This record gives sequence, structure tokens and C-alpha cells, in this order.
Amino acid sequence: MRRDVLWAPWDAPGLEHLRLDVDDGVIRADGAIIGLSEGQAFRVGYQVSCDATWRVREAQIVTSQPGVYSLRLRADGVGRWTTESAEPLPALDGCVDIDLSATPFTNTLPIQRLGLQPEESAEIAVVYIDAPSLEVIPVRQRYTCLARSPDGGRYRFESLPYPALPEGFLAELSVDADGLVEDYPPLFHRMWRDA
Repeated sequence: MRRDVLWAPWDAPGLEHLRLDVDDGVIRADGAIIGLSEGQAFRVGYQVSCDATWRVREAQIVTSQPGVYSLRLRADGVGRWTTESAEPLPALDGCVDIDLSATPFTNTLPIQRLGLQPEESAEIAVVYIDAPSLEVIPVRQRYTCLARSPDGGRYRFESLPYPALPEGFLAELSVDADGLVEDYPPLFHRMWRDA
């Protein structure tokens, strides 16, 4: 399966192109984002590889604002993370998913991995990656399935409070049959998807 999707920020200039490939039990996402952060244009490229159960095994992110910076993380799929050079990152222990702030794609990872049914909820630990700064912190999030059908579903997404966001964050996401976000007010909306 191959999917191409275009998203745009809800109320700011920008665009993202995602190419998602699912083949022989390996899931690969390749995204390119252009946007604004604090009045400055930035570009972010990312590649995420997952196993057949949507557990992140590797993430590589390159950003440009004001210079070029890159981040590469590897995971064992059960909550242990290392740098590209195999240095352990114990602060991220217990995290299975990633949340790259500039894209709605990373919401697909826990939605697909958890397979929640209507009224089911799960609290998870996530590697949160700010874009374009590439600051990495562990955070807690909760997903609740509000509705699900063969055509897609609706989920309540909660980013639970942490020091940089003491009030937390709440949004309702609609997704298609592949778990890819259609609408994520007030942050993203889908502009196009291949047939």
C-alpha cells in the first residue's frame, strides 16, 4: 500500500506532503513540511520506520531554521531509545510512539497501534519532538475512541500537562480508514489524498 497526503496548518501558511508505504510488515513514512514558527519560515524533513504493529523503530528529522540540524533516534519497539551512535536515552524509557509537533501524521502511530474501539481509552508515554527546534522530551498523552467504522473514526486526543504546557491540550481528530488525519482543529486539515 502507498498513500500520498497533503496537509496544511489550520490558520497559518504552510504545507506538508506525506508519502506512506506499508510493505511486507514494514511501515515507512517520508514527510516534507514547510511552515512558519515565530514569524520565520522553516523546513522539516522526516522519515519514520515502524514494524508491522506500528511501533516506531527509527525516526530521522532534519530541520532548517536558522541553520540545518538533524536528529536520529532508534527504538527497540518496547520503550527503549538510543541515539544514532547507540547511546542509551534513559529519559525516554517507556515511550513507544513519537509526536513530531509540525505534523498530524504522528497521531496515526498510536491510533493504528492501539486499535481502540468506541469508548475505549489509553494513556501512553510519547517522545515529543518540537519542530523546528528538535527539542526532545517525554510526555504523557491520552487517546479515546469516540467512533469507528470501516471508513475511519473520531478520536479525542489529550496532551496531559507537563512543565512547558501546564494546562495540557485537547483536540478531536477525524481520521480515514488508514488512520490518517482528515481534520485536527485547530492545528491541521487535509487538503488532498490520492485515491
